[in-house]
Amino acid sequence: MSLSLSLADENRHLRTLSPQDIIRWALAKAPGRAVVSTNFRPYEAAILHLATQVQPDIPVLWVDHGYNRPATYRHAEELRKRLGLHIHPYLPLKTAAHYEALHGDLPAPHDEEGLKRFSAEMKLEPFQRGMRELAPRVWITALRKVQNPNRAELDILSEDVNFGTLKVSPLFYWSDADAEAYLSAHQLPNEWDYFDPAKADEKRECGLHAAWGAKAVAAAR
Repeated sequence: MSLSLSLADENRHLRTLSPQDIIRWALAKAPGRAVVSTNFRPYEAAILHLATQVQPDIPVLWVDHGYNRPATYRHAEELRKRLGLHIHPYLPLKTAAHYEALHGDLPAPHDEEGLKRFSAEMKLEPFQRGMRELAPRVWITALRKVQNPNRAELDILSEDVNFGTLKVSPLFYWSDADAEAYLSAHQLPNEWDYFDPAKADEKRECGLHAAWGAKAVAAAR
């Protein structure tokens, strides 16, 4: 992604700030028009804790595609109660049973077409619906550079073409050890049983942070 001069300058500045100060900076850019997204995967408690420390009532956008494991649902409920999360859940237009009746079992890791179809129908469409209804100008994410090679090309601040928002990733330069230390310092729980059927493996993008995502949703309609 080619950053404009202003974005590049802002990123240089933001790299000198703490994650919480980055969030303060982001919320000041769009008072009352920010969301934080989550899927309750490992280490997500950190971004949710940081965001709610700055704005306790910040909307939390969660796409529940219907394939989360029991531990993930229990983790989500624990964090909702503990942090007072204002969760806005968005579900696919099809249930898991409906999807499987039409397309069979979850796509295998080598089935690129099937993975994109699943992602478009069960994850990207409800996320797009949530972003349209909540209409944020700032989208706070838990993206980190170490998560997969595609994200190494991003930065703390980027313009998101799929949703027309300013995407802010305060933890972008955190390692797993940094995230572990934060959870430990604040006695926050983690969730290791998380599974995302839209990815199949951790080195693949589901389309949420990739340009092909918006096209895939349009094609699936």
